[in-house]
Amino acid sequence: MRHCGLRHYPPSMPAVRAGMRIFGFTIVELLMIVAMIGVLAAIAWPAYGDRREKVRVRKAMDDLKLLSVMIDNHQLDHGFYPPNLAAIGNAGTHDPWGQPYVYLNLQDPSISKGQSRKNKNLTPINSDYDLYSMGRDGESKMPLTAKVSRDDVIRANDGRFYGLAADYE
Repeated sequence: MRHCGLRHYPPSMPAVRAGMRIFGFTIVELLMIVAMIGVLAAIAWPAYGDRREKVRVRKAMDDLKLLSVMIDNHQLDHGFYPPNLAAIGNAGTHDPWGQPYVYLNLQDPSISKGQSRKNKNLTPINSDYDLYSMGRDGESKMPLTAKVSRDDVIRANDGRFYGLAADYE
């Protein structure tokens, strides 16, 4: 009996003809792929986190602008700035980090000038009212140069600046 060139394998193993290849991945190739995906994820994750933080800052800036318009409209309608955010219907308004926005009416005689936000020269950054978010860390101090205040999103120069305290000159 002539042999046809096929090898006889046990029934559990497929017969392979000469020149045929079985396609698949070895465990080493699979581990390499998983490692490459891990490296790409490690590179992409910080960029994603930075982008999310920029979006939150932008949202806080937009909220501060909207609240400022409402506060200014209250002043035009009533002749005085509201005593708090509840007076303009925004008592429960929170920033993107879950903290309430901070409002301080600097025109109120019961408020001392020492409570206002200050720049690096310890000069108040607003003359009418302070409005800000305490930022990602949820902490703040009156001078913008304090480390915990650098991530605050602020309204300054009586509404001519909105942005991070770290970007305020």
